[in-house]
Amino acid sequence: MTTAEKIAAALLQINAIKLNPANPFTWASGWRSPIYCDNRRILSHPAVRSLVRDEFISLVRSKYSDVQVIAGVATGAIAHGVLVAEALGLPFIYVRSAAKGHGLENLIEGDYRDGQRVVVIEDLISTGGSSLAAVEALRAAGLEVMGMAAIFTYAFDTAADNFAKAQVRLDTLSDYPTLIRFADVAPEYIDALRRWREAPDKF
Repeated sequence: MTTAEKIAAALLQINAIKLNPANPFTWASGWRSPIYCDNRRILSHPAVRSLVRDEFISLVRSKYSDVQVIAGVATGAIAHGVLVAEALGLPFIYVRSAAKGHGLENLIEGDYRDGQRVVVIEDLISTGGSSLAAVEALRAAGLEVMGMAAIFTYAFDTAADNFAKAQVRLDTLSDYPTLIRFADVAPEYIDALRRWREAPDKF
């Protein structure tokens, strides 16, 4: 099995991903979706947690060998980023969704130096908006963002366009097209699942 297939199968096994095209979920954006992804469940399953960690480590070593810092996007990717940084013997920092309203009012937590090369760990990519906001915060702080590595992506064209415009390389362990090949879904729903990815705002 490929990495994408192994991760997709594992996420389905622990119910981190739920598919229900007959009764769609409603996202905070208002979109109706046949899929709900909760990668926080990974942390409660040691075997899957280790699989994700090891695949991230392999990805970073092969594609970002001269990285100096690992960054996680709060809150979903903090634990995964720590595991990767620990295994690679690298410093870890994380990016908040908004600056603290008290104390030092930090947006980025941890120690870093201007010009350091960083790889950003993320748990889930939808349109890429919040993920790219973290990238921009790191860049504004003087860090060189080499790329982002995420557990899963819905593979929306919008996300690909957003990452291209921001000139951010994105690597993911698995993706939606791979997932639906493994999913136990009635055949009559397969076309609907594919159409949703192409036009998620019209589902």
